[in-house]
Amino acid sequence: MFATGTRLVAAIALLFGLALGAQSAFAAEVSASTVQVGGANVALLTPAHPRGGIVLLAGGDGVIGVGPDGSIARQGNQLVRTREAYAARGFAVLVPDCCVDVAAAVQFMEKFGRVTLVGTSRGTQRAARGIAAGARPSRLVLTSGFLSDASGDSDNVMRIVGSPDALPPTLIVHHRHDECRKTSPDGVKPFADWAGGKARVVWLDGGTSEGDPCEAFAHHGFNGIDGQVVSVVSGFAAR
Repeated sequence: MFATGTRLVAAIALLFGLALGAQSAFAAEVSASTVQVGGANVALLTPAHPRGGIVLLAGGDGVIGVGPDGSIARQGNQLVRTREAYAARGFAVLVPDCCVDVAAAVQFMEKFGRVTLVGTSRGTQRAARGIAAGARPSRLVLTSGFLSDASGDSDNVMRIVGSPDALPPTLIVHHRHDECRKTSPDGVKPFADWAGGKARVVWLDGGTSEGDPCEAFAHHGFNGIDGQVVSVVSGFAAR
């Protein structure tokens, strides 16, 4: 019994050590800082050798509480809570507080290479307004988006952007069971038809839905399948 217990403790210690080692390796390879860009505080994660830049626009009111050294007070939003996963894949990551000038944020990140602008939920409205105001990312990703009138809100990407000619190559990521009344899955096809060859759609499923259907821990926020979202978005950004 004692020998078995000893082995179990040793195994736990080994796993704990590996986890700490992985965290230390991440900390050593990725620097975190807070800078001012486009009139807002932004958290910036910079790997040693960036393969491009990603700008992550949170949903809701966009207020995430960026503090010193890249810290963020409100961590729940799907893009905010997965920011380190994008940095671990080699992307420089910018996470702005409200209300950043999106064009300035995209321009700031161009020093790292091609820039992918990612918005989720109400962040898709802010991404669209940025593009309408002159932001020129190389790629655009809209997750759980306010895409078209059929999404449930007239303040949507189609109306804000005005013409698909303004879109860069665009990826739509949507949960099949998103129950938020403003981001209905019914809004995806009208947007894709309007965008023509500019947009492709990836449907995700699974995970768990908890609480308000329009919040980050429902299917709307891809609760339980963060890794799938990061994988799909990273793959698109790297193309």
